[in-house]
Amino acid sequence: MRFRLLFLALAAALIVPRSATVSARAGQYQHFAVSIYTRYQEVQQMIDHPDQLAANWDRITRQLKVDKIYLELTRNHDVVTPESGLDTVKKFFTDHGVQVAAGLGLTVQESAGFQSYDYVVPADRAFVQHVSEMAARHFDEIILDDFFFYNTKTDADIAAKGTRSWTAFRLATMDDVSENLIIKPAKAVNPRVKVVIKFPNWYDHFSALGYDLDKEPKLFDGIYTGTETRQPVGDQHLQQYESFQIMRYFEHLKPNGNGGGWVDTGGATTIDRYAEQLWNTVWAKRPEMTLFDYRQVLSRFPRNGGDRPWASEPTSLTLDAVVKKAGGDEANATWAAVAGAALEQADTYLGRLGTPVGVKSYKPYQSIGEDFLQNYLGMIGVPMDVYPSFPSDASLVFLTEQAKYDPAIVTKIKQQLVAGKSVCVTYNLFKALQGKGIEDIVELELPGRSVPVHEYGGRGFGPAPAVPAEPLPSVSIPEIRPFTNDSWSVISATSGGTTYPILVRDAYSKGTLYVFAVPDNPADLYNLPANVLTSIRTTLSPADAAVRIVAAPPRVALFPYDNGTFIVENYTSDAADVTVSVAGTVATLHELVGNQDVTPAPAAPARGRGFGFSGAGRGGPAAPPRTTFALHVLPHSYLVLSSAP
Repeated sequence: MRFRLLFLALAAALIVPRSATVSARAGQYQHFAVSIYTRYQEVQQMIDHPDQLAANWDRITRQLKVDKIYLELTRNHDVVTPESGLDTVKKFFTDHGVQVAAGLGLTVQESAGFQSYDYVVPADRAFVQHVSEMAARHFDEIILDDFFFYNTKTDADIAAKGTRSWTAFRLATMDDVSENLIIKPAKAVNPRVKVVIKFPNWYDHFSALGYDLDKEPKLFDGIYTGTETRQPVGDQHLQQYESFQIMRYFEHLKPNGNGGGWVDTGGATTIDRYAEQLWNTVWAKRPEMTLFDYRQVLSRFPRNGGDRPWASEPTSLTLDAVVKKAGGDEANATWAAVAGAALEQADTYLGRLGTPVGVKSYKPYQSIGEDFLQNYLGMIGVPMDVYPSFPSDASLVFLTEQAKYDPAIVTKIKQQLVAGKSVCVTYNLFKALQGKGIEDIVELELPGRSVPVHEYGGRGFGPAPAVPAEPLPSVSIPEIRPFTNDSWSVISATSGGTTYPILVRDAYSKGTLYVFAVPDNPADLYNLPANVLTSIRTTLSPADAAVRIVAAPPRVALFPYDNGTFIVENYTSDAADVTVSVAGTVATLHELVGNQDVTPAPAAPARGRGFGFSGAGRGGPAAPPRTTFALHVLPHSYLVLSSAP
């Protein structure tokens, strides 16, 4: 042991002279900081092999600007040792102008279904308190990685749960653990310490595992956001748009207390998929971007950037730009170079963007139902902004089945309509509210069955679409039966000669209620034809929306801001022709990345009456003027546009 400590001291001494040649502050980007999270395994390696630390850090920072590093003390029940080694590693980074914070990976065993600690067992509770106190002795900031949840069902858990549901039991237990095993013990050791909880990306299932989105943001000094979306096809239903939307939702959980977003390289089979997660995260305008983890950042990305049929096109991220960040040496380029190229590009225009805005949706605390539906809508070009409290200030509110967890939801819907506003509810929410007052607004029959449809029509579409070269895929939708001439079908579909509504409209007082038969598989939104998508976007966009997508393929998203700027992103592997509608008479749009102007598109043929109705009497004033623009967005690319002079 004496020899080991002597070796560490000598290694630290050897490192110190190099620090004289580096900046006292590593801060490098104008509009966000970049951090790297380092797992216990890599921290232990830094302690055991300090001779490798300088070379690895040099390789990362030649490709990526880094402001901060999180050093994890524990994972899978292991703890870094010796504890004094933390100070040696910490000194290396502070000497290089890098902020240093602690991380806690509170899992017993990742490979066993991310087994959590058993928080009714005294030994497990003591261990968690011990590592919290240990972290506070060495650091002024602690962040909890994804594993701060509760998933054991031992005999001790069963006895402690009693007659409560697992959700109620785990929520109460984790509130106690947060306060009495993490926060208070850490602050008793170090009153300056800031304790931050990083929430994972699977937010719609949090309450069942003990994540309390009501109380925990209030208990902790800050929160953090998991923005990893990886590949959209998987068992977590993580659509690409979530990397942005979840940041906005968590910002509303703790205004100005959401520290940043967190991305890993999992599922990034191409460099573009990784970059998209990074861009979507920083577009949400939070102060920090964390890359998980140190080992991944040092790793080589797939050869030639992955399987990229679009590689020859001047897309938003090119392999040449990534290799340039690695000094022109592709063999030496790592994921750090991908992040470096993507984030450096975003930093050039991020200051021009205002505050993100979108269609306001309401998800009460601890609510479940229609998992992640807002993200699927984001992927068809409907910008979403989810709140944990009812957004009564919105001219249009979109409600999913989650809203049934608010016992006063029907009253709130009525208040919006009486005030002359619009509300769109999903079929599943309407069904859940039957017998609870929703029929006072509109009576609809819901037979409780679904029908396969593949042909579409409805009011307000304009000219009928051309017959597709290939039959459209069949989409299963829940059946709604409105009463003739009481409520109206804005969008309808046919099956076997029978018509079924997709979107129903009804006037109530001075407002309008829409009922949306979302496909049983929400991913089937991507299989709807262009004119149906146009109707959905227009109906869900407030009449005063500064910008909306009129026409675009599915998997093209819109990110609007409150100062006349917006981003259009194409997640597909083919170029996309997109038409956007901007409020007012606008002479040009300016594209910020390419520094070029876009002129208005030729006037489109006038459309018939349809979804433009609002208020009683099924009429309403003429719509204010708007200007349309035609855009061409390359594969896995985006345009940043401004309507301001």
